[in-house]
Amino acid sequence: MASITGSSVSFKCAPLQSSFHSKNYALKLSVSWRRTPVMPRGLSVSCAAKPEMVTKVSDIVKSQLALAEDAKVTGETKFSEIGADSLDTVEIVMKLEEEFGVTVEEENAQTITTIQEAADMIEALQQNK
Repeated sequence: MASITGSSVSFKCAPLQSSFHSKNYALKLSVSWRRTPVMPRGLSVSCAAKPEMVTKVSDIVKSQLALAEDAKVTGETKFSEIGADSLDTVEIVMKLEEEFGVTVEEENAQTITTIQEAADMIEALQQNK
């Protein structure tokens, strides 16, 4: 008998009966899985901020870090990739709070690592106002 749980597999071997006195073992394997439901086609769920929000956040980040206007900053850009340290990140969050009229909890602010994450959080906070 075999069982699979998460990422582990266990096997149980049962001895075979034979006319010889050697120990022969047979391995029986059975595998089962649960199919996860699939969303209907044409229906999508997205939590990503609108492109306009990402652009606004990018512009604020570029301004706070004194980056060149033509510096390439996208939603996937990590703050650390563009030279922001932890103090810069705090200042960026404070500027975003001021600019968008929201309050970011400290534990949420510490989880922001990319422009997209910042934009998503700001948009979610605005919707919950």
